[in-house]
Amino acid sequence: MEEKKFDLNSLIGFVLIGAILVYMLYLQQPSPEEIEAEKQKSEQVSEEKEPQKQEPKEEITLNEGIQEFAAVDSGDSLALEKLKNKLGSFAYSGTLSSAKENTTLIENDVLELIVSNKGGYITQARLKEHTTIKGDPIYLIKDGNSSFNLQFNAENRTLNTQDLFFEPKISSNGDNKVLTMRLKASESSFIEYRYELTPGEYMLGFSIKSEGLDGVINTSQPMYLDWNLKGYRHAKSISYENRYTRLTYEYEGDKHSKLSPGGEDDELEKKVSWMNFRQHFFSSMLLTDTPFEEVSFSSVDLVEDEEVDTVFTKQYGAKMLLSPKAGGLDYDMEMYYGPTDYQIFKKYGRNLDEAMPLGWGIFGIINKYIIIPLFGFLSGFLPAGIAIIVLTVLIKLLLSPVQYRQYLSQMKMKILKPELDEIREKYKDNKMKIQQETMKLQNVAGANPLKTGCLPALLQIPVFYALFTFFPTAFDLRQKSFLWADDLSSFDTIAEIPYIPFYGDHISLFPILASIAIFIYMQMTMGQSMQAQQQPGMPNMKFLMYLSPLFMLVFFNNYASGLSLYYFTSNLITIGIMLVIKNFILDEDKIHAKIVELKKKPKKQSRFQRKMQEMMDQAEEQKKSRKR
Repeated sequence: MEEKKFDLNSLIGFVLIGAILVYMLYLQQPSPEEIEAEKQKSEQVSEEKEPQKQEPKEEITLNEGIQEFAAVDSGDSLALEKLKNKLGSFAYSGTLSSAKENTTLIENDVLELIVSNKGGYITQARLKEHTTIKGDPIYLIKDGNSSFNLQFNAENRTLNTQDLFFEPKISSNGDNKVLTMRLKASESSFIEYRYELTPGEYMLGFSIKSEGLDGVINTSQPMYLDWNLKGYRHAKSISYENRYTRLTYEYEGDKHSKLSPGGEDDELEKKVSWMNFRQHFFSSMLLTDTPFEEVSFSSVDLVEDEEVDTVFTKQYGAKMLLSPKAGGLDYDMEMYYGPTDYQIFKKYGRNLDEAMPLGWGIFGIINKYIIIPLFGFLSGFLPAGIAIIVLTVLIKLLLSPVQYRQYLSQMKMKILKPELDEIREKYKDNKMKIQQETMKLQNVAGANPLKTGCLPALLQIPVFYALFTFFPTAFDLRQKSFLWADDLSSFDTIAEIPYIPFYGDHISLFPILASIAIFIYMQMTMGQSMQAQQQPGMPNMKFLMYLSPLFMLVFFNNYASGLSLYYFTSNLITIGIMLVIKNFILDEDKIHAKIVELKKKPKKQSRFQRKMQEMMDQAEEQKKSRKR
């Protein structure tokens, strides 16, 4: 075994290495100034670590933005460094004295808008020429009921403009007032909201653009524009107002749709060109020249109790996916805060009239091209209530030929009743023969209920339904009084009562008058018709004479009094026309004599009648064969 010996050279080597290491550490020792700077940095890191435990790493918000910007403005270097860590290049806006918690007013003669520096969006919108039923100003936006946020990715940070401060600047473009709000990364790089308001217009120009942010904004990441609004109540009946409060929109060119008026509803649509957060008689709209790639819509009904939920009607939301260009954002849009008025919407084009519930198909056509222009003309020089009466008279005169044919058919059926009774008695055991002989008699006498009774009645349905949709949406009726009704766009009240389910807590007089008029009319028409056409085995239809007036009485108690006024006037005129036709135009004896003459002449059957006759004859022969 080899003996270990002490190695002096090794010892000297280790000592020299140790001395070198000590010397190197001495050279790297920080100065007192560097020690103090390191201490401040350590405190800063400890401050920043605490919020990171509470906030998502991928998204940065500034709920404490006011304090931070105030600290930056006071010259706090640590606050500025902290702001830079959060916002990157957009921390530049924190050094601007004008980009602080403040607002800017922009207005014309019909619209007043207040825009906040924080978020750069409209925080108050007031319509100058309109008031609520209590006389208060109409606000579509106020007290935080709306938010408007652009979410984007910049320098590995997700930023929300609603938490950042914009720099405002007022200018003019001819007679138009222009407000630019800039969220700056530098003097030459920024995101800009531009509002342009024209005198006398509810529609304002709006655009979102970016400048000089090619290396800052990450356009490969999704960018969203998020708009939310809670609709304020403006009418006497919140349940009635809420029935016509609805989110509508246009997508994929010229398609139109809407969310449900009740409960919760949502929808995802492509290529959306405009949206309307409709609040019955008032609308908040956003229109874009470049359709949004994708929009997620939502609507929540906030009305659960008429007496409790008296502030808001619905909560609307629209989250729009943007398509930035290579150079950044460039969206030309428009905003509308104003009446839900067909004439105003039609002036702006872009199918905005589709945002109104005027009825589909033929019903909407009647409203757009007949009812609305005619009523607009009449209300231009007549009080609203008188204009409704005159409109009703003109419509009834226009439809009087149809009513004449109806009444003539009813009178013929009354004359033929004895013969129809004989047929039923003669062939009481053969229902098919009764039907066959009845058709022959009606055809000879020219009293076919389908041709002269039902079809004329069906022709009136489009007009009836068009008017049913017109009156609740006619802005010209809003706050217009007539007789005891103080607002023709809402229900009239002659007495307040304890709440009755389906009826309400008040009594409206116009629906009562309309119900009485309907009952009298139905007694004059259906009474005769049912007696003439009632057959054994058929249920008694008299209940219809009571059901319709009852329906009118209950259902229309909470509807617009202008609609009830129309039905009351319409039925009075109908009764009058029927009395004139009966007493001065049609002579029952002459009609009877004419029927007798027609029965003597052979009546040529139409192809349809011949076919029906052949089918009935075949059925009769088959029945006889089975009996044999």
